[in-house]
Amino acid sequence: MIQNTQQARLQEFVIRVLVITASSLIVAVNLKSFVAAGDLFPGGFTGITRLIQRCSLEFAGVELPFGPINLALNAVPAFISFKLVGKRFTLYSCLTIVLTSIFTDLVPALDITEDILLISIFGGMINGFAVSLCLGVRVTSGGTDFIAIALSERKNVDAWNYILCGNVVLLAIAGYLFGWDKALYSMFYQYASTQVVKMLDPDGRRATLLIVTGRESAGGVCAQIQDTHHTATLIEGVGLYNGDPCVMIYSVVADSEVRSLARKIRHSDPKAFVNVLRTQQVVGKFYRQPRD
Repeated sequence: MIQNTQQARLQEFVIRVLVITASSLIVAVNLKSFVAAGDLFPGGFTGITRLIQRCSLEFAGVELPFGPINLALNAVPAFISFKLVGKRFTLYSCLTIVLTSIFTDLVPALDITEDILLISIFGGMINGFAVSLCLGVRVTSGGTDFIAIALSERKNVDAWNYILCGNVVLLAIAGYLFGWDKALYSMFYQYASTQVVKMLDPDGRRATLLIVTGRESAGGVCAQIQDTHHTATLIEGVGLYNGDPCVMIYSVVADSEVRSLARKIRHSDPKAFVNVLRTQQVVGKFYRQPRD
């Protein structure tokens, strides 16, 4: 049993490191081949780093490396995450930041296209895919994500609107200094990246389950739901087809849990009727799997 646990942990570690390395390399290539080529300004601390680099080159004639600036900007958010979210989560995320910083200064730029619109859209999509890879192994790419996750999980504060305001300020400064066309194209980049993350992020989607089952099977069905650390509400009812008493069980779970949970429910009651609804927003307490 102990050996199986150690093997599972080792496998999880290897998978996380491989995914983090791949994600960091993709981000670095994207920054050199799309973001820099289009003179764009991504959101978050990556965008601030780009802004500092551009200001240094434009007004002082000095070309600063990406790595040291990015690492310095991420130091305080990483410390906050270490205290509020967890040690392992923060250390893995710091590995992402370090590898991204190193790769960005080492990998060469690829001459793919000079079309600024294509650069904005496909660069944003590639960035969103790389971020989603990290989220898939419960790691973040750093920066403002540290702050948003820490505040949402420990303080129940939705920080994404504040981060959005910060990005607007960043783009306003970049637009004023280097031209509004770059700022506007950067909005295309950020929008494309956000849409891909929303589509691929396994923790960002919720699903509502409406389960109709018999009274004698309700306990087993509820037990399957509670195994996911979620709870449910039971509503007594009557089936109109045959007039038999029944129970409707209402619950909201993570979208990634629906398939396995539906299979377990059908095992508990082969006659159970399960209706899955996509949930746009949940207000109130909702169990989130620990990231650490």
